[in-house]
Amino acid sequence: MAPHLPSPCQDLLDLQHGVIARWQIADAGLNVRLIDPQLRIGRWQTLYRSVYANFTGQPSRMAVLWAAVLRGGPGAALSHHSAAELDGLIDKPSGCVHVTVGPTRRVGAAGRDLQPVPNIIFHRCHRLDEARHPVRTPPRTRIDETAIDLVQASPNLDRALSWLIAACERRLTTSEHLLAAMSARTRLRWRTELTGALADVNLGIHSPLEWRYVHRVERPHGLPSAERQAISRAGEQKRYLDNRYREFAVAVELDGHAAHPAEARWRDVRRDNASASVGIVTLRYGWADVTENPCQVAAEVAQVLQLHGWAGRVRACGPGCPALRP
Repeated sequence: MAPHLPSPCQDLLDLQHGVIARWQIADAGLNVRLIDPQLRIGRWQTLYRSVYANFTGQPSRMAVLWAAVLRGGPGAALSHHSAAELDGLIDKPSGCVHVTVGPTRRVGAAGRDLQPVPNIIFHRCHRLDEARHPVRTPPRTRIDETAIDLVQASPNLDRALSWLIAACERRLTTSEHLLAAMSARTRLRWRTELTGALADVNLGIHSPLEWRYVHRVERPHGLPSAERQAISRAGEQKRYLDNRYREFAVAVELDGHAAHPAEARWRDVRRDNASASVGIVTLRYGWADVTENPCQVAAEVAQVLQLHGWAGRVRACGPGCPALRP
C-alpha cells in the first residue's frame, strides 16, 4: 500500500516533477523509513544514490534535471549547458547534465571529492551563492553566469563570443549585465577581446564573423563605419543588412555557414536583387574571405565605396598589407 504523503511532501514532489532526495524527506514531513518498502516493491525508483522518483517508467527531461541537481546536494545548481537549456540560450539538451556545487561540497561515494556520477558533470564554484538564481526552479545559475561559464569552457574565441552574442540577441540579458558578471571573475579567458566585443554587440554585431569583419577588415584598414543590422525597405518589404554604408549606397553581407543550402542561397539572391532595386550595391563575403583574406576584402570594399563617392583611401593594417597593392 502506498504511504500517505503529507501535504508538504506532496507539494515538493509536484514542484520537483516527482523527484525527491533522501535529505529532503524528513523536512517534508515524511518518515524516511516508509520510502524503502516502496523502492523494494517498485512503486518508487532510484534515479541516483539517495535520489528517488515516486513513479515508474522513463523520467521526463525535467525529472532528469531535478534528479541531477538534487544529487549535488543542498545548494547545488544546474549550470553550463543545462542551465542554458532551461533559460533558452540553447535549443537542444546536452547529453550530460551539468551541476555546480559549492567549494566544500562532496558528492562522491564514501566522501570522495566530486567523483564521477553517470550522466552528470560536476563543477565547483566558490561564488555559487552569488551565481545561483535566487528563485528559479530547478535551481540554476543566473543567465549571465551561465553565459560566462560557457565562455570559459569554449575551445576558441569565436565560440566564446558566440555565447555572449546569443545571450544578448535572444534578449536573455544585456551587455551591461554580462560585463558585471565578467568583472566578478578573477580569471577569465579573452577578457580584453570579449569586453570590447560587448561594446560592438550594442552596435548591432550579431555573429563572430560580423565581429571579425569590423576588427580585421573595416577598422584596421580605415574604412568608414557601417550601420550594423540596418533596415532597408523595398516596397512593403523590410530587410536587415549586416553592414550598410548608407551614404554610399553600399552593403556588405556576411555568410558564416560553411555549407550554403540552395534555399538560403536563393533567399540571399532575392535580398540582393531587392537591394539593387533601391540602388544599393551588395558585396557578399564568407568566413574564409574575412578570416583568411581580410586585406583583399578591405581593398574591394574600399574600391566600391570610392566608386560611390567615398573620398577616403584604404590604409595598410601593418607591414606588407596587400590592401595597398594595385
